[in-house]
Amino acid sequence: MAEKTVVKKDIAEQILDIISTSLEDGKANDIVIMDLQGKTSIANYMVVASGTSQRHVASLAEQIEMKLKAAGYKSVVEGAEKADWVLIDAFDVIVHIFKPEVREFYSIEKMWSALAEVRQSGK
Repeated sequence: MAEKTVVKKDIAEQILDIISTSLEDGKANDIVIMDLQGKTSIANYMVVASGTSQRHVASLAEQIEMKLKAAGYKSVVEGAEKADWVLIDAFDVIVHIFKPEVREFYSIEKMWSALAEVRQSGK
């Protein structure tokens, strides 16, 4: 049974790597990765990032979705039509991409910071 947990963690980390690389390559701002492992059953990681405009937010989400699909991972995307806030549920990793003012209004990092270990991505 412990073996399944290790495999799942490896998959979560692979998905996280695809997502964080895609966000960095796409010039996302203020990328934050929250480690949720062992703290909630919804995901192993949560990633929060900002785009500079609706078009940038939509483009970041589209790139993540395409790269995950190319690597054989499924995801569900919500909010891409309006692109003020796009949610990507990659099952082991949840991604929130916001326009800056929307991110500030909802303060997702503050909500989750008591539960999760928060770290800034490479930028």
